[in-house]
Amino acid sequence: MLTKRIIPCLDIKNGRTVKGVNFVDLRDAGDPVELAEAYSKAGADELVFLDISATEERRKTLADLVLRVAEKVNIPFTVGGGISSIEDVDILLQNGADKVSVNSSAVKNPQLINDLAAKFGSQCITVAIDAKQINGQWIVHLVGGKVPTDLKLLDWAKEVEKRGAGEILFTSMDNDGTKDGFANEVLCKLSEELNIPIIASGGAGNMQHFIDTFTKGKSDAALAASVFHFKEIEIKDLKQKLQDNKIPVRL
Repeated sequence: MLTKRIIPCLDIKNGRTVKGVNFVDLRDAGDPVELAEAYSKAGADELVFLDISATEERRKTLADLVLRVAEKVNIPFTVGGGISSIEDVDILLQNGADKVSVNSSAVKNPQLINDLAAKFGSQCITVAIDAKQINGQWIVHLVGGKVPTDLKLLDWAKEVEKRGAGEILFTSMDNDGTKDGFANEVLCKLSEELNIPIIASGGAGNMQHFIDTFTKGKSDAALAASVFHFKEIEIKDLKQKLQDNKIPVRL
C-alpha cells in the first residue's frame, strides 16, 4: 500500500511566507528558506512552494528563491505561481524543483498541460485547482481565488487527468484557513472518479482532520500551512498519530 504524504505548503509573497483565511487577510509566517529546511528535517514527505502573487502581478516565480530552498531540502519540492510555458518550467527544474504546479494558466490554455507532460513527464506536473461552492456546485476559481470561471470542479479535474497531469492539488476555498477540516465529501468523489493522486488542501486544524481526509476523503496526500508554520501540529507527532490509526506513513 502506498504511504500517505504530509506536505507543508509555503505561500510566498514578496519573498516571505504568508498565511491567510479564505485566501485573504494574509499575515507573515516566516522566512521560506528556513521553514523549508526545518520541514525537511522534521519528516515532511514533500514541500509545495506557491508564489501566490506571481499570476496576479504577471511576473515569473522567483527562481533564485527556488534555488535557495532546493539547496536546503532533501525531499521532493513542487513550485507554482505564474508558470505559463515550457521555458518557465525548464528554469524551475534547473533551479532544483522536482515538480511544478500550474493553475490559472492551465485553465486559460489547457493544451499547456499536454505540452508540459509530453516534455517533462506527467510525474513532474501537478495541476492545482481552487474551487468554492456556488449554488451547490463546486466552481473553479482563478488568480488566487479572485476570478470565478464557468468550469465545474469534477469536469475540469477529469480533463486535466486526460491531458496528462500527474496529480491534482485541490484547495477548497470554503475551508481554506478555517481549521474546520478538509472538504472530504468532494475529495472522496474526486478520488473515486480519477486515477491520479489527489492532494487535499484547505481546512486543516487538528490531527483528526488529517485522519478524516485519509479515511473519509480518500486523499492521497494532505497539505497544510498555518498549523505547521505556527507549530500547532508537529509533523513527527502527526505521523505517529496517523500510524496509530493504521494509516500508512513514512516515519
